[in-house]
Amino acid sequence: MVKLLLHTCCAPCGIYPLRELRKEGFAVSAFFYNPNIHPQEEYARRRKAAESWAKDEGCELIAPAWRPEEFLQAIGKETKAPARCALCWRLRIMQTALAAGQGGFSHFTTTLLASPYQDQEKIKEIGEDPALARNGWAKFYFADFRDGFRSAHKEAKEKGFYCQKYCGCARSLEERCKKSPRP
Repeated sequence: MVKLLLHTCCAPCGIYPLRELRKEGFAVSAFFYNPNIHPQEEYARRRKAAESWAKDEGCELIAPAWRPEEFLQAIGKETKAPARCALCWRLRIMQTALAAGQGGFSHFTTTLLASPYQDQEKIKEIGEDPALARNGWAKFYFADFRDGFRSAHKEAKEKGFYCQKYCGCARSLEERCKKSPRP
């Protein structure tokens, strides 16, 4: 079986890609690397949900320590979406590629490809960056997982997995609050 490392942003977004990748014949391990998530309590909720999901699916979950300084360093002074988002995606995809190469995985991909709110083409461009191949890291596997987004989130809610209301970083939380302020 071909080993694939699945960057996992959250439990709900992991459901459909994991199952589809297994159907394709991949031996999948999940990689919960998300230094963008803010605040720490939010990170803990999402990580706990990812751990429950992985256990429920019988999937190994690799979860490095939360290091928000890596996210802040990666985005620098860029505070506006979509430029900030592209820098965040690059950080998480590059770290996944590195972990995949070091862990003996031949391929990697990301659950970011499951979200209708993310830029599929930009994520694909980052994942297929020729620098990754030159470094001998794992190969990016592109698939459009958006078809399963709604049903996976419905299933996540039914199973009691935490379903977040914003992408993850402090800026996305601020943007979310501006769009739909609480009464």
